[in-house]
Amino acid sequence: MKTKTTCLTLAVIALLASCKKEESAANTSPAPSASGPSQALSQVLGTSPTGEAKPIHLIRATAKPGDEITVSGKIMGNASPFVEGRSVFILGDPEVLTACNEDPADKCTTPWDNCCDSKEDKKRGTATVQVVDKDGRVLKESIEGVGGLAKLADVTVSGKVAEGSSADLLIINAQAIRTEK
Repeated sequence: MKTKTTCLTLAVIALLASCKKEESAANTSPAPSASGPSQALSQVLGTSPTGEAKPIHLIRATAKPGDEITVSGKIMGNASPFVEGRSVFILGDPEVLTACNEDPADKCTTPWDNCCDSKEDKKRGTATVQVVDKDGRVLKESIEGVGGLAKLADVTVSGKVAEGSSADLLIINAQAIRTEK
């Protein structure tokens, strides 16, 4: 009898564990496949930004969560402007920040880090751009190198100001991203 009870208990545990795995798999963003970016990421990269693009430093002072905005800039503002394994990057405002490679005297090996700009200018001149799924969670796939997105690339983004954004931290849930060639 003890063996039957143990087997039954193990079977119930296995059944519940498999249900949990399916449930958690359904609640995560799709992982990138070897064939390319997910459908959600491809859709954002395949959509053209709308409206007139404005510099980040002008928008961040008045933008509120839920506002629809279009900004342009360069991928810069940090030594690592892309978040590994996530569809997130930092967009820098070239009206406020200067990439080190734009100064011929500077021999910086990471010109996208804007090491010559002040902390205040970096704060004023950057926005975090993220691609989220239908539930508002950041996609769990790298965006670096996809659709021409690279350090110092010129980019235009349309999207909504994310919850948690403030005058000190502008976060944009991207709905359209275009790299300039």
